[in-house]
Amino acid sequence: MFRDMRRFKQALPKEQCEEILRRCTSGTLALSGDDGYPYAVPLSYFYGDGKIYFHCAKEGHKIDAVKNCPKASFCVIESDGVIPEKFTTAYRSVIAFGQVRIIDNPEEMRRAITMLSDKYSPNMDSERDKEIDEFFSRLCMLELTVEHMTGKQGLEMMRQ
Repeated sequence: MFRDMRRFKQALPKEQCEEILRRCTSGTLALSGDDGYPYAVPLSYFYGDGKIYFHCAKEGHKIDAVKNCPKASFCVIESDGVIPEKFTTAYRSVIAFGQVRIIDNPEEMRRAITMLSDKYSPNMDSERDKEIDEFFSRLCMLELTVEHMTGKQGLEMMRQ
C-alpha cells in the first residue's frame, strides 16, 4: 500500500524516526481539502505510542477535511542546513502516514491535551490544568494513528 523509499540507503531506522517525532516541536499535517486541493497546515503536536496528537478548534478547514477524508500525512523536518558551496542541504526529516480521528471522549481529550501541554510547558501542572479547564469546552483534539513512517537524511548528514 505504501511505497518503498527510492533512496533506501538514506533511510532512517524506525527508532530514529520516533526519536525525531518525540523531540521536534512542529510539523505539517497534510489533508485532502476543499475541491480536491491539498490542505497542509503547520501544527504543534505530541507523539507517543504510535500516535500523533494535535489540538484545534471545533470548526474550520482542518475539521472539515478530516471529516471528509481521514487519511493524512504529517511531516517533521529536524534539520535543514543549507550548504551553498555544495549546492545542497544537510537535512533529516520524517513523514508519517495514517488515519486521523476526532477524539470525542472527554477523558481521552483531557489525556491528549495534557500530554501536548506537558511537552511545551513542562512542570507547570497547576497552570496547565487551569488553562485546560478554561478552554476545554471549545477544544477539539485529533489523533493520527501512524500506519507507515519513513525518515530520510541527506548525504551530507550521512557523512558527518
